[in-house]
Amino acid sequence: MYSFDGRVRYSECNEDGRLSLVSMMNYLQDCSTFHSEATEVGLDWLKEQGLGWILGSWLIEIDELPRFAEKIRTNTWCYSLKGLHAQRCFSIEDSTGRPVVRADSQWFLFDRNAGKVCRIPDSQRVYLSDEPRQDLPAMERKIKVDGEGRQASPIQVSEQHLDTNRHVNNAQYVMFALDALAELGHPLDVHRIAVQYRTMAWLGNKIVPLVHVCEAGYTVELTNGEGTTYAVVKLQEAW
Repeated sequence: MYSFDGRVRYSECNEDGRLSLVSMMNYLQDCSTFHSEATEVGLDWLKEQGLGWILGSWLIEIDELPRFAEKIRTNTWCYSLKGLHAQRCFSIEDSTGRPVVRADSQWFLFDRNAGKVCRIPDSQRVYLSDEPRQDLPAMERKIKVDGEGRQASPIQVSEQHLDTNRHVNNAQYVMFALDALAELGHPLDVHRIAVQYRTMAWLGNKIVPLVHVCEAGYTVELTNGEGTTYAVVKLQEAW
């Protein structure tokens, strides 16, 4: 298990003075990148090898988001690594050591030169932990969307949305979905987030959100408006 300590910054808070959903996801992905650096197979090493990790899916359950200035600890561990994908759990503990956020995720290794997902080499086994998967529901194989959905305003991908792989950062898709719900007047006290990433969005692409009703919340399909889906984000109040 890899862990790092932090403190909730004002710039990371929502209007209620708690860690925002997108900032919370940033803590999770920062923890995984710090883990890579600590095992000496970080960003520079991956770049030299022509490789990059890409996220396939998230399942995140939130009991409570930490408050401004609260000390927190973020943890991650890889519990499965074989074939084409790796599975990694996360948790965020509050100042008392209580886990308030739990997450599972699936990752793929991308060959930049070949332009496709590749088998994970033995060098990446340094991530493997003896820690078991957290007590979370199984991730859905495919998040369903029902009906045509209600369209929100399109988004033009700009530089601020990109990460070091030069495609839209995974947390940005959740921000796009939350903005779509706010625009259409669907406030939601989110306690579960499920995301599936299907096609990479690049600088200049147009993203068209389609909002669908689902059990205890909404599913937002982020498309190019012409039949391609970049990601599907399910946001629910309860489970």
